[in-house]
Amino acid sequence: MNEPLDGSANASDFLDYTAAFGNCTDEKIPFKMHYLPVVYSIIFIVAFPGNAVAISTYIFKMRPWRNSTIIMLNLACTDLLYLTSLPFLIHYYASGENWIFGDFMCKFIRLGFHFNLYSSILFLTCFSVFRYLVIIHPMSCFSVHKTRWTVAACAVVWIVSLAAVMPMTFLITSTTRTNRSACLDLTSSDDLATIKRYNLILTATTFCLPLVIVTLCYTTIINTLTHGPQSHGCLKQKARRLTILLLVVFYICFLPFHILRVIRIESRLLSISCSIENHIHEAYIISRPLAALNTFGNLLLYGVVSNNFQQAICSSVRSKPTGDLEQSQKVSGSVNP
Repeated sequence: MNEPLDGSANASDFLDYTAAFGNCTDEKIPFKMHYLPVVYSIIFIVAFPGNAVAISTYIFKMRPWRNSTIIMLNLACTDLLYLTSLPFLIHYYASGENWIFGDFMCKFIRLGFHFNLYSSILFLTCFSVFRYLVIIHPMSCFSVHKTRWTVAACAVVWIVSLAAVMPMTFLITSTTRTNRSACLDLTSSDDLATIKRYNLILTATTFCLPLVIVTLCYTTIINTLTHGPQSHGCLKQKARRLTILLLVVFYICFLPFHILRVIRIESRLLSISCSIENHIHEAYIISRPLAALNTFGNLLLYGVVSNNFQQAICSSVRSKPTGDLEQSQKVSGSVNP
């Protein structure tokens, strides 16, 4: 690909940059300049205000909090933290991958993406497990209804997610070549042998295992509600919507990114042609914003999980008295754990 660069990076700078790196995959810089800033900008414009509204709604309109509310609030918080990093990445890719914010911010921003990714995956997994226990084992797991278990689970998710991505602070590198500073992502950094081992462990423990758990939970829930003698139609419909939405997030947003990240790292370790390596790198670049689109799925999830959330949003718009909302929360309390 020999597309000319425009904007802040001219063609001669780009040729010097790629020559300095000596890597055929560096030809993807023009593609990144046109694709990543546009997609990241759309995600930021939609998801940032959406999550800000969701957080304020959960805090001020959804008392008393139930298990699902606590998990969704934590999910919205981690999404909002990630979205605040997008303007830095938008500027970086729009300027032809010229990082001007220093080494610390490079590691912080890259770490933020993966922290959001895995905390979102684990929060969604916790939510799925809680719903499984409430619907499939309502009596034997009655204590799960107590919010202290949810608070403890959310605290564990924050700690595990942070611990899982902390090694990236040592693996992710920034580099300076000619007149450019590059903030490399995990797959483009040095020490590939260590990165390969770390990536396989990270993917297996924080994605593959949660993927299996979520799939099994909702397969069992749907099967039980379908054949259960006392299943309510509204509960079945809600379970189907949740199942479809969560599986779309996991299989469409998360799965391609993890598969292509493994392939991308392997392609740098193997002796393959530049043409094949370029195609792999291009597919991996496409999958990165796809993973970030889980913030869109989460916005839909807030409304699907609880009718009270929709009512709270409407009450804010219509200035509905909070007493009416509290009454509706009491009525639907048994449906939304």
